[in-house]
Amino acid sequence: MVARDLLGCILVRRDGTHVLSGRIVEVEAYTQNDPASHAFRGRTPRNDVMFHAGGVLYVYFTYGMHFCANVVTGPEGRGEAVLLRAVEPVEGIDVMRTRRNRPDIELANGPAKLCQAFDLGRAQNGLSLVGPEIQILPGRRILSKDIIRTPRIGITAGQERLWRFVLREKTPRRHRRFAAENE
Repeated sequence: MVARDLLGCILVRRDGTHVLSGRIVEVEAYTQNDPASHAFRGRTPRNDVMFHAGGVLYVYFTYGMHFCANVVTGPEGRGEAVLLRAVEPVEGIDVMRTRRNRPDIELANGPAKLCQAFDLGRAQNGLSLVGPEIQILPGRRILSKDIIRTPRIGITAGQERLWRFVLREKTPRRHRRFAAENE
């Protein structure tokens, strides 16, 4: 699954004179046949980018106040994406601090926080992930034993799917307990 392969990769954002980067530490997968997915009811103007060929960024606005960013992973015409839930900042941390005005541990430890720290919004929806503005670069290889699978967060449908992947070292204790019980 592409979602788990994204763990450890480096998200890079070139924003004017700033270069921001972070190691991807938490993701969630969504497929077209998944009732929790934006693609479940078919293609719409809002989710159109999710149906593009993999390798682009799908950014959506939620709760009337936050952006969330996804890596589109499916072939053209099939709505599949991986939500970027959290990154561990590596470069451009001072810029992220200015944008977030929070302790370092809270700079990009949630999907909306990540978008705010990296200044990802509507203008980045559909951008190539191998382009000059945004890239995902290989990082260190993550072993299966270092990944925890849990239910996705904040959904009501499709809760039984363990499609949230988190680096064990970045996982709260309660999720480690769940993973241990379900391994």
